[in-house]
Amino acid sequence: MPELPEVEVVRRGLTDHVVGRTISRAILSGARVARRHLAGPADLMARVEGATILDADRRGKYLWLVLDPPHDDPHALVVHLGMSGQLLVEAANAPREKHLHASFDFADDGPQLRFVDQRTFGGLALAELHPDRHARTAHGHGIPEPVLHIAPDPLEPSFDLAATARRMKSKDSEVKRVLLDQTVVSGVGNIYADEALWRAGVHGRRPASALTKPALGRLLGHATDVMLEALGQGGTSFDALYVNVNGASVYFDRSLNAYGQAGRPCARCGTPIRREEFANRSSHFCPTCQPRPRVRRG
Repeated sequence: MPELPEVEVVRRGLTDHVVGRTISRAILSGARVARRHLAGPADLMARVEGATILDADRRGKYLWLVLDPPHDDPHALVVHLGMSGQLLVEAANAPREKHLHASFDFADDGPQLRFVDQRTFGGLALAELHPDRHARTAHGHGIPEPVLHIAPDPLEPSFDLAATARRMKSKDSEVKRVLLDQTVVSGVGNIYADEALWRAGVHGRRPASALTKPALGRLLGHATDVMLEALGQGGTSFDALYVNVNGASVYFDRSLNAYGQAGRPCARCGTPIRREEFANRSSHFCPTCQPRPRVRRG
């Protein structure tokens, strides 16, 4: 599933290629792509046609386009990428992808915007925009309703590291679970959580409440650093499903120290990286640099 850096790469591509353009026609294939839009695909198509794209924004892993329709207030087209969703900017006469679910033509007759989703977990929905003190859109349009429950992410200018560390400190859950909790801090997924914990030398099963606030602040700092490094390389991908809007793959997976490195020597001490099951996912860690917390016995 795309995480914050991958979604930010897509957002930047949308800013470069579709912001400022007016949608002349939208075509949705089937109802599943618009299942989160309760009024259905026909309503979504009708409401986006004639709208100008004012902005492309993101919070954590959530992505949306701010639309200015001709006879309504600005609202958001929220794009759920799911496990395999892709937004591609392509010529209108380019061959249709096998898993193409939506396409948008523009009044300037330039390249289309296409939504492709092999596993069909993603989708599109229109939502109202709400004022939010953390909103950072270029035009100050606010946050879509489905995203209001999500905490600010570490790359937002208004992100409060000290306040987030205090909130993490109040949790008795395992620190990796807290790091993945999008209501505490958004955008940190499994890959970057493992990398941040490796850099901090902290085992993911340690209770967040057992760590000091400075240690939690350092952990959040590592999460920020690794995501910025991934962003600099276009994100992380382990298969062909994640690409940017131009269809190009990325290479940060070659720089990972923990995630996906099971059996390989730790870059810090040489101990083989270990993998274990974690909440229907996997955790990767160095058993020497990240010692497992002791179990208290009654």
